[in-house]
Amino acid sequence: MLSSEMWIHILAIALFCCGSADSRKVRGISSSYKRFYREKKSFLCIDGSKLIPFEQVNDDYCDCADGSDEPGTSACPHGRFYCTNLGFRPHYIPSSRVNDGICDCCDASDEYNSHARCQNTCWNLGQRERAYVEGQMRTLDEGLRLKQQLIEEGVLLWREKQAQLRELQQVAEDLQIKLEEHRRKKREADRFKEQTLRALKGGDGAVKPENTLLSSNKGGRISLDEVKAEVVPVHDEERHLGDDEAMIKNSHGAPGRTASEDPHFEAADREWEATNLKKVEEAYETVNMEISDLQKKLAIDYGTDWEFLFLNGQCYKLKVYEYMYTLCPFNHITQKSTAGTEVSLGLWGMWAEPAKNRYNQMIYENGEPCWQGGSRSTTVTLTCGTETALRSVKEPSKCQYIMDFQTPVACQPVLKQRGVHSEL
Repeated sequence: MLSSEMWIHILAIALFCCGSADSRKVRGISSSYKRFYREKKSFLCIDGSKLIPFEQVNDDYCDCADGSDEPGTSACPHGRFYCTNLGFRPHYIPSSRVNDGICDCCDASDEYNSHARCQNTCWNLGQRERAYVEGQMRTLDEGLRLKQQLIEEGVLLWREKQAQLRELQQVAEDLQIKLEEHRRKKREADRFKEQTLRALKGGDGAVKPENTLLSSNKGGRISLDEVKAEVVPVHDEERHLGDDEAMIKNSHGAPGRTASEDPHFEAADREWEATNLKKVEEAYETVNMEISDLQKKLAIDYGTDWEFLFLNGQCYKLKVYEYMYTLCPFNHITQKSTAGTEVSLGLWGMWAEPAKNRYNQMIYENGEPCWQGGSRSTTVTLTCGTETALRSVKEPSKCQYIMDFQTPVACQPVLKQRGVHSEL
């Protein structure tokens, strides 16, 4: 009769063997798929295509078209092996890599029956990834804090731009009134000049002597002396003028003639009025150009809280090999070589509006023509960061550029951050 100690030893061996068999059968299976591999008389391929005896599971022979009967071997060409990788990220590898002498799973589970001596590195990998994720989360928190500041600044800046627009529109209205007044005065001055020229010319167009004027009641001419006799002496008029007006004389005019009556003064006055009109017209045009430019800027979509408004008017540079790239958000992108040649890589077009985040990518288009191709264009992807900077520039296809632009305003709150297994 066997002793109790011997029975315990035999039972332990049996359990060990059975455990090994079971582990062999379920090797390479994720926990969500283990329900398909419970020990029973038969096994139904997961795609439902075939029913086989259960002992044919993981027997190193492919029976199922989907490879589901050989999750732990390399028998099936389309099979997958699940790396549990406790302490790190689990993932699938092609079953053809099982026992191929190369460690693919960090827990070494894919090389259970090979000459390779794989070490379990999952915990170390998990520690590094957790440190990276924690760093990313700190960056995100700081980025969101800076983003809130930029949102507040954007709101204030938007209000300032709106106030500036209203002020410019008021200035434009005032200048328009002045412009109409100056144009009216110029028309009067031109009309007076025309009347004077007609008065100094005879019927045949010849210029008359300076001491004669047209007379409506003497057939054409009267002498200067006759005019003086008909006009109240200027000295008598000055008695009724103010002190300032009485002192105004034209140095080229006859004694006693006021500046306003002197033809030289009248010519200078017309010239002064024309100069003033030109200045007012130029000021009016300049103000209207500023209004138009400001209205275009305010029509751009700067985000739901105007968080991207601070980027307008800024430019960011990055040198890549022999080229200097300049990104001016909401304006243009250029590429300048060390030789000094500058090329446009696109003008501001629109937000790309991907499905997840409307403000994730900028499109710049209609740059300079490309040799034997269309015009250059650039897609700028915005990423979260604690500072605003141009990080990378690539040309994946001919004259089609992509840029990585980092800024706090690209940071988005994350409800759940995907982490790694922390199980020992």
